[in-house]
Amino acid sequence: MRAYLLMIAITAVITFVATRYVIKFTLKHKIYPEIRTRDSHTTPTPRLGGLGMFAGFLVAMAVAASLGWFKSVFVQGGPILGVIIAASIMAILGALDDVYDLDWTLKLAGQFVAAGILAWQGVQIVSLPIAGITIGSFGTSFVVSVFLTVLIMNAVNFIDGLDGLVAGVVLIGTSTFFIYSYLLAQKTTPSNYFSLASLISAIVIGMCLGFLPHNWRPAKIFMGDSGALLLGLLMTTSALSVTGQLDPAFIAQSNLMPAFLPMILPLAILVLPLLDFTLAVLRRLRAGKSPFAADRMHIHHRLQDFGHGHLGSVIVFYVWTSVISITCLLLFLAPPSYAVAFGVVGLIGALTYTAWPVISKKLKAKETVR
Repeated sequence: MRAYLLMIAITAVITFVATRYVIKFTLKHKIYPEIRTRDSHTTPTPRLGGLGMFAGFLVAMAVAASLGWFKSVFVQGGPILGVIIAASIMAILGALDDVYDLDWTLKLAGQFVAAGILAWQGVQIVSLPIAGITIGSFGTSFVVSVFLTVLIMNAVNFIDGLDGLVAGVVLIGTSTFFIYSYLLAQKTTPSNYFSLASLISAIVIGMCLGFLPHNWRPAKIFMGDSGALLLGLLMTTSALSVTGQLDPAFIAQSNLMPAFLPMILPLAILVLPLLDFTLAVLRRLRAGKSPFAADRMHIHHRLQDFGHGHLGSVIVFYVWTSVISITCLLLFLAPPSYAVAFGVVGLIGALTYTAWPVISKKLKAKETVR
């Protein structure tokens, strides 16, 4: 665990420092977009925060490669090379879009290229035991892995509309996934519990911790597509890598939960972003627009219209992410009854907080009548 904590600390420090330099550079050269009607901020703010996060990622990978702890992770160069190349594509393409506002078809093509390189280099679904059935076809695994990567990247990117929203949601979700992947590695390979999934998760945690102080309201910088797409890519990398840790012979019928969680947990954590992404695409296609055309009808916008403030809307996402991710983790760590009990209580709490603006208005109206 000390090795992973060290990686989190190094990534956080480098990301924090690099982001400060990005802020100074972009403000000095006035590299920031004009304020749009759908924006929640009123001061011109740069959107290249993803470059600071990318710097943290690169330095962390270089440090990890030089440490003996992670020797087993870097033995096979293909997956590591795939992650670095795919991450570089997303960071560069996202940065170009943050500055020049690229056409959505070009961005989508770049996402498929990055996801394809990642899967081609071995970061894909290796096995997913379901009642004794495993995914053994390279073609099927490749297609499903690419689809999931592109889907999660866009889901993360779609909710990037409020200060601290994406970084906080990814931090909460990835922290949960890190605990899961770390404990799973201890169970499956107790002699060597260092894995690519846990390493990438630790780096993502550090990236979010280092970036959040600059992005907390009022944000000095936004992560932009360069950051959101990068985080989505790395989250998917962790999830896909975990499937390689699962030995079908190890997972018995009574121990199927570890086999399901690699795919369930990331999707569950991102249930609100995925819902937002799906509704946005359907809404825009129905209107005859591009599925990636910007509007002000995302869930975080509707929460503000519903009565939540800026911070309140962000906390709604934090609460739902925490409830869902911890419930899923408890399915792996504790008896199902514990997970169900926590999930029910958490669901009631999350629903209450989400609906609080309406509840508070009704309570005030009753007091006024009295």
